[in-house]
Amino acid sequence: MGSIMRVLIAATLVAVAASSPGFSAQGDDPDWPCIQRKVPELSIGQIWTGPELPPLAADWAKDAAISELVDDLAARRLPLPEAQEKIKAYLDALPEDQRPQNIAMLIHGLFDKMNGERSHVISGIARYAHRQRDLAASLRREGSALDAIRTRPDADQNQVMLRSEQLMFQTRIFQERIQSLTYVCEVPTLIEQRLYALVKTLAEAPPAQ
Repeated sequence: MGSIMRVLIAATLVAVAASSPGFSAQGDDPDWPCIQRKVPELSIGQIWTGPELPPLAADWAKDAAISELVDDLAARRLPLPEAQEKIKAYLDALPEDQRPQNIAMLIHGLFDKMNGERSHVISGIARYAHRQRDLAASLRREGSALDAIRTRPDADQNQVMLRSEQLMFQTRIFQERIQSLTYVCEVPTLIEQRLYALVKTLAEAPPAQ
């Protein structure tokens, strides 16, 4: 039992160290847990390098068809090539005089929608990291408490075993969450890359025939 507990506590402490602030943080936020640098929000200038979008483009949500298309294109479950084909089919069906205005609204809509989603994910990552640090501290306290109890001559071995199993279960959850965080940290970059590709498709749309 003693060797099992020592291994368990050692594994817990390694996991705690791996989740400590600054372990993999990048940028100005010491609490940021991702290798990727934290950029809470994008600017439209990072995505769109063409002429300034007209003020009317900001009203994209008032157009039901454009709003629905923005939702469809932004959804990552729709493969990017299919989303790009959907853009082309939509533009091909537009009268020539509506294309510039609708392209501008789509660009603005995609930026608003996907930048908002990206910011939401980043906020979620921060909350996730805080919960991990709290759990790490709890695991460390429980591991230390169990180690102390185990050395007592009058220790209730059944209770020690029960708490040990609970600690191992919580440690396994903690480690799985660390692995999940690796994927979650990639999501803001995936959203940004998709947004850039969709806007690039709109920017390169050929004139109406």
